[in-house]
Amino acid sequence: MPEPKTVAFPRDFLWGAATSAYQIEGAVAEGGRTPSIWDTFSHTPGKIAGGDTGDIAVDHYHRYRDDVALMARLGLKAYRFSVSWPRVQPGGRGPASQAGLDFYRGLVDELLAHGITPALTLYHWDLPQELEDAGGWPERETALRFAEYAQLVGEALGDRVRQWMTLNEPWCSAFLGYASGVHAPGRTDPRAALRAAHHLNLAHGLGAQALRSVLPAGARVGISLNSQVVRPLTQDPADLAAARRIDDLACGIFHGPMLHGAYPETLLEATRPVTDWNHVRSGDLAAIAQPLDLIGLNYYTPELVSSAATQPEGPRADGHGDSPYSPWPGSEDVVFHRTPGEQTDMGWTVDPDGLYELIMRYSREAPGVPLYITENGAAYPDKVDGDGRVHDPERIAYLHSHLSAVHRAVTDGADVRGYYLWSLMDNFEWAYGYGKRFGAVYVDYATLDRIPKSSAHWYGEAARTGRLPSVEA
Repeated sequence: MPEPKTVAFPRDFLWGAATSAYQIEGAVAEGGRTPSIWDTFSHTPGKIAGGDTGDIAVDHYHRYRDDVALMARLGLKAYRFSVSWPRVQPGGRGPASQAGLDFYRGLVDELLAHGITPALTLYHWDLPQELEDAGGWPERETALRFAEYAQLVGEALGDRVRQWMTLNEPWCSAFLGYASGVHAPGRTDPRAALRAAHHLNLAHGLGAQALRSVLPAGARVGISLNSQVVRPLTQDPADLAAARRIDDLACGIFHGPMLHGAYPETLLEATRPVTDWNHVRSGDLAAIAQPLDLIGLNYYTPELVSSAATQPEGPRADGHGDSPYSPWPGSEDVVFHRTPGEQTDMGWTVDPDGLYELIMRYSREAPGVPLYITENGAAYPDKVDGDGRVHDPERIAYLHSHLSAVHRAVTDGADVRGYYLWSLMDNFEWAYGYGKRFGAVYVDYATLDRIPKSSAHWYGEAARTGRLPSVEA
């Protein structure tokens, strides 16, 4: 269907951009910060493309005032950032580091002074290494420590921050970190991955309780999920069953207990060869099913799957890195296919209809809970031209099509209240190092100079006016 000539969003729609601590801050040994699992993983030979690390990243720790001023010049209304757990609670236990908290106090104050709404994520994958040494997310104790950490940050910043996310993409933490091993801590134990998923769920529930014990009235608590849009290759019953298994692992394992108070029976049955789920204790599901004030949805591309009867062509095409170990416990035989269509520099298919489908699904499953798109964006091989500018028309087209999908969902009744572009600026892209550029702002990694790309100006115009400029603009 043709896109409308003018796409106008509600007046109070929140236009923002997002980042995460380890990807941008640097300063990994300053202010009392101790190592996270990503410090350890990135310094392990062969784990990160190019041998890159986040030691310096883009030096946001020292340049945050300039970065906030840049956000303001671009017209952004909100900024979603994450707090580094080992920066504010070294080692993951004990009292808070005031030096660490002071960094985030300064960042929040700077945002508010520029009229930018802060949105805080407590955990974006940087587990203190000491907690991993004690067993990490497969151990129940880590969830208890997270609740303590959540309370420390809530007490320090609750007077100024109104939007809180407990976890970002727990699927990645559990399954890329403990099953396929392409993310920190790099373990490849499917049983441990399923235990990790449950303890991440428990951490969310206990963390939400801890936050609400210290936050003032009006603060909103939620979570950011990268729930997948999973499509069967055909309508054959075997392909439909394969899609259900992957959907349970990608979506149901998290929103089942969070929204419905139970894990899907089909998930429990499919994973029974891996675990008997005896790590789920009495009271856990009630603790996980905390009321949500908002749900963050992260979306990039859909999954296309079939039964094992279809022979795969080449590596597993699920878009989650190359590893001989599957991130899909109990469903290792499901075949992933590359979806047809234009692709980004990540090899991910551009499919805005998938974002619409995801929004409408959560509108049905969580009626009355406001939704935010907390990550959406694309990597392209951006270059600085001879005039010192960075033109990225592909990203503008991507943003226009995906924001149009968000608008269509709003028009169809979905309560979507904001959109956070991933990412504000180029940064350390996990196992890909500095080889993939998601930013609306180009970063010269030699000088750390920031250059707003054409897409940054385009998106800033959308944020200022509440309307999507033309792609040609």
